[in-house]
Amino acid sequence: MTNEQLKKLDDKLWDSANALRAYGGIKAADYAVPVLGLIFLKFADNKYSLFEQKILAEYKKDKGSRMERPVEEIALATCGFYLPENARFDYLLNLAGNQSMAKALREAMKGIEKFQDAKFQDVLPSEAYFEIEKKKDDILPGLLRTFSDIPKDATGDVFGKIYEYFLGKFAMSEGQKGGEFFTPTSVVRFIVEVIEPYKGKLYDPACGSGGMFVQSAT
Repeated sequence: MTNEQLKKLDDKLWDSANALRAYGGIKAADYAVPVLGLIFLKFADNKYSLFEQKILAEYKKDKGSRMERPVEEIALATCGFYLPENARFDYLLNLAGNQSMAKALREAMKGIEKFQDAKFQDVLPSEAYFEIEKKKDDILPGLLRTFSDIPKDATGDVFGKIYEYFLGKFAMSEGQKGGEFFTPTSVVRFIVEVIEPYKGKLYDPACGSGGMFVQSAT
């Protein structure tokens, strides 16, 4: 994906998501975490899809033997996480209209965390979607449809840029307080050009989305 294509995708995704926010009368501060959580969910689905055939092949190879392992264990070793069926993006997109999307998203997030180490428990925004659903019950399905426009072959780099784009937009909507948690990309580039961190090891205990690291590597 070229930079121009990515910029068009960023703008399209943001315009759609922001229109839904305005439609529901939701404050940006209450919208950011749930939206970023959905971007993560789409990323997880894309990444898992890349490894899915390998995971299933490994499971089938040893099934019924003494070497048989749960598919969840194989997924963790192969992909880094296990994505249950109810956390797949297409499953959520096709959820029946009479079911609570907020509840489905909570179960999806909890389903991902279930097979992770204890330190990763309660990290994903599993409870953040209920307030949005209370405002308008068609906003969450609309957001899922919006993020389904992200190509299925989009990789981590693409998602990283989409994530930073949204983070920057949310920061701007917060005004001066936004600078507390997001450094604009232009400022990051300037800092990297000044300090030239191109050799040795980099240590940034407050790296956030890793913008400094990305710029240092390019």
